[in-house]
Amino acid sequence: MQEWNASAQTKVRDGNQTLARGLHVLLAIADSKEGMSVQQVSELLGVHRSIAYRVLQTLVDFDLAVRGSDGTYIPGARLATLADAYLPALRDATGPVMRSLADRLQSTISLFVEQGNEAVAITMVEPTTASHHLAFRPGMRTPLTRGAAGYAILASGPPSPDEPEQVTVARERGYARSHAEIEAGQYAVAAWIPMSGTTRACLNLITYRQDIADSAGPDMRRAADKVGRQLRR
Repeated sequence: MQEWNASAQTKVRDGNQTLARGLHVLLAIADSKEGMSVQQVSELLGVHRSIAYRVLQTLVDFDLAVRGSDGTYIPGARLATLADAYLPALRDATGPVMRSLADRLQSTISLFVEQGNEAVAITMVEPTTASHHLAFRPGMRTPLTRGAAGYAILASGPPSPDEPEQVTVARERGYARSHAEIEAGQYAVAAWIPMSGTTRACLNLITYRQDIADSAGPDMRRAADKVGRQLRR
């Protein structure tokens, strides 16, 4: 496992190394499917096992991590509360709409928001009406300049001379499309949500079926507009 270098991998101000280590471990645990051991955290941070243990124990004390029966550390219940606290109005407005889209279009529907130069999935809904579908975890990131989600978010803003052609096309037709730009064989269709303020977001559909992708655009546009109207109430 690659050693963590606070100065190279994380922008850390002097005196904040302890906090940065804890956050780095927390994110690593959240991204891990099997959890992380003290030794793995020690190697990740490039520190002695005793320091790694103290970092992990601090996360446990705040219910951000929990020690499993096999000795590995997995995400704690407090993380669910933190996730629900992020953009609650937007999440509440999109939830029912995403469920309806997922079941009707037999595709995974995700809510992406802009963070820096990336689009980040903060929640997703899988279809209950299809036996085969795509599943992605919240936290998935894609560049704003590649993939339907990024194109849709950029299309919600004013035209830019250096924007990708796909963004210009998306702005004209009301939704963005991409194929195999994030994962091989994958189609994506996304529509930005009309919102006030600084937050930019979109609904994104992912599927391996071209027929669904070919017809989903208008549905995604209507769904995103519906969310926008609910947010304005």
